[in-house]
Amino acid sequence: MKCRLFLILIVCLLGLTQTFAQNNDLQLAYQYRTNGELQKAFDIYQKLYRQDNETYYPQYVTSLLDLKKFDEAESITKKAMRKHPGDALYVLSMGRIYTQQGQPDKANPLYEELIKNLQPEQNAIASLAMQFYRSDNAVYAIKTFEQGRKVLRNDRLFGNELISLYRYKRDKVALTEEYLNFLPENPLYLNQAQNTLASLYEGEADYAMLRSALLKRLQKDPQQIIYTNLLTWQYLQQKEYDQALNQALALNRRQTNNNGSDIFELCRTLTSNGAYDAAIRGYEYLLTKNTRQDELYIPSKIELINTKNLKITAGKYVQADLLSLEKDYIDLLNEFGRTSSTAFAMQKLANLQAYKLHKLPEAQKLLEEAVAISGLRPQLLSGCKLDLGDVYLMNHQPWEATLTYSQVEKAYPGTPMAQDANYRNAKLAYYTGDFSWAKGQLDVLKAATSQLIANDALNLSLLIADNTQLDTAGKALKMYARADLLIFAEQPDKALLTLDSIDQKYPGNTLTDDIMMAKARIFIQQKNYAGAVAPLKKIADEHSGGLWADDAVFMLADLYENQLNDKEAAKTYYQKIITDYPGSIWINEARKHFRILRGDQPDTSS
Repeated sequence: MKCRLFLILIVCLLGLTQTFAQNNDLQLAYQYRTNGELQKAFDIYQKLYRQDNETYYPQYVTSLLDLKKFDEAESITKKAMRKHPGDALYVLSMGRIYTQQGQPDKANPLYEELIKNLQPEQNAIASLAMQFYRSDNAVYAIKTFEQGRKVLRNDRLFGNELISLYRYKRDKVALTEEYLNFLPENPLYLNQAQNTLASLYEGEADYAMLRSALLKRLQKDPQQIIYTNLLTWQYLQQKEYDQALNQALALNRRQTNNNGSDIFELCRTLTSNGAYDAAIRGYEYLLTKNTRQDELYIPSKIELINTKNLKITAGKYVQADLLSLEKDYIDLLNEFGRTSSTAFAMQKLANLQAYKLHKLPEAQKLLEEAVAISGLRPQLLSGCKLDLGDVYLMNHQPWEATLTYSQVEKAYPGTPMAQDANYRNAKLAYYTGDFSWAKGQLDVLKAATSQLIANDALNLSLLIADNTQLDTAGKALKMYARADLLIFAEQPDKALLTLDSIDQKYPGNTLTDDIMMAKARIFIQQKNYAGAVAPLKKIADEHSGGLWADDAVFMLADLYENQLNDKEAAKTYYQKIITDYPGSIWINEARKHFRILRGDQPDTSS
């Protein structure tokens, strides 16, 4: 008995030793093949195949094909097919051999026969399709799934698999239809479908195809919510904002138990896309649908006024527009009180009063009330405090401003919010002429996690350094800083007068390009976009190695693309960022916009 156990143990150990050796050989052969040493890989695979021709057949036949030994590959595969008739592995290998020999007319009948003889077994069908896919034959993988649906008599099967294959093949029509079949029973995949289609669609024709397919299905099944939601999304992608809202409203009216949260979110999307009129119409619908007791009533009223705010301030406006908007905010606060639910509206009203109406005492009082409300969300509270600090600064209370900024910095140490507060404190010192302290803080902020704050801190630090070397008192810079504060306070006329006085009072100063950049910012603030072009071009052409050069070039590109409707000029300036300023903070944005303007297709490799 002991002898028998000993022999069994010896056999097991020998088997393990052999397996270990074979695994080492496989790894070595794989490495050879990866390195392009095909003959060395072949020698190992051939040795393994002779030890166990069925286990190592796949690797051996691949190695034969690598060396174009088609006759031997065909011979061993035919033997395997006779030994294992109907085994898909060998049939697929034979098809692969024929294909690599340039004889698809011999391969395709083999594949067709496999698909024709499919049995109604879901796992076996999926396995065959996967083998086709691994053989770089997505076409027959698709055919396998399609035939599988027929033999299993279920058109809903294999939806995910076919979606992946159609995406891989970039078959937009088939992918669209498959998603429309798939989504009604799998509505949680709607976002995935939208992202996939957006990455694959290339223009109006593709979205028109989707719209046509959706409308046909909605005629047959008008209650299918997922189709309506997808149609709304399609209108948004095509910037047909009124149509998107109409579609969403029509669906909402049919649903008695819908509180309108979908309309609310759509309106926020419309606002972010600048479709203010459509968003206003949506919010007004929600106010008629809901009562004061409903959850969305107050948020809808606040967002309605905020959207009107954006609409007015985004375009040309007169004082009467601003006063009407102020009255809307005041009426809202009188109706609902000054609470944590309306603090956001208090913040918006204060900003309107401070920057547009220049009612600094009223703005200060309102923000002081807002920060005193208990239960405010931390982000809203800190935002109100930072705004209050800015109002203190404009209202000639720098000590109160720095205390308020410091409160935020201490409350959220190490966060972007704290860095923002620290940057505002540094700018306060710069505005008030304490350049040494300001530069010390700015030099620390150059390592901020927020790239925008880090870049702004770097620019301001360089501005101070460049303009205090020769003029240690920084007299010209102090005057420039006063103009900068006037720009911040949206008092452009006073800012321009101050800027024009710098050269007269301090001739030969080193602020030439800084003054031009400040004037460009004023013109943009006044929405005089054409007026901003001249100083920006002068910076780009005459101060190409200066502090503001890459900013000026990027601003020109942005103005030409989004305000002046000159896409070719925009493309030229985006390209200038890429070629002349590869280290610029704007490089990634420039690349993205340049590719879009050039008409590059989106990357769908992920």
